[in-house]
Amino acid sequence: MQLDKVVAYHKALSDPTRIKLLIMLAEGELNGQVLAEKLGVTPATITHHATKLREASLINERREKNTIYFSLNHYFIKSNANAAAELIYRNAGTEKGVDNMEDSNKKLKDSVIRNFFTAEGKLKHMPAQHKKKLIVLQHMVSHLTRGKQYTEKEINAFIKGYHDDFATIRREFIMHQLMFRENDIYELNPQEIWAKWEILS
Repeated sequence: MQLDKVVAYHKALSDPTRIKLLIMLAEGELNGQVLAEKLGVTPATITHHATKLREASLINERREKNTIYFSLNHYFIKSNANAAAELIYRNAGTEKGVDNMEDSNKKLKDSVIRNFFTAEGKLKHMPAQHKKKLIVLQHMVSHLTRGKQYTEKEINAFIKGYHDDFATIRREFIMHQLMFRENDIYELNPQEIWAKWEILS
């Protein structure tokens, strides 16, 4: 639900330390120790705030040996900000305008699925355009079971049902936060945090 997504986004930003942390990360990737020193707080405090920001999909984490590095999730910061404005102003226009937008999005989605998948449901090739790629990826994962945990072998077999390049497409699922992976187990993310292709130009 878009309202829940917008509220979660603003809750994540409701602390001055988190705002400062994001400002620091706008300069590039930093580890927790460096952030703690720059902000004058303990590493545990950084971990606490980073967890809140990660849960709202505003930052990314990567581990290198015993060090965790943080970076901004630029797409989700911007898309969530746009989602707030969209939610507030969505009823300012005519109902016909809203209906036309939804109809236009449905036509585009149907067109992409028709053009990039065969009649048997096989993926011909991955679209180059980011918006169309998201439509293709989301169409594929929509056939997975929400709440079910998949092994990497099971995900590979699922993807092979669409296309032979399972390794690339599996990475795309993770990169676009359609799925998350932990200890080689894959599970769908909540649809609310999927990238919204509808707001892309």
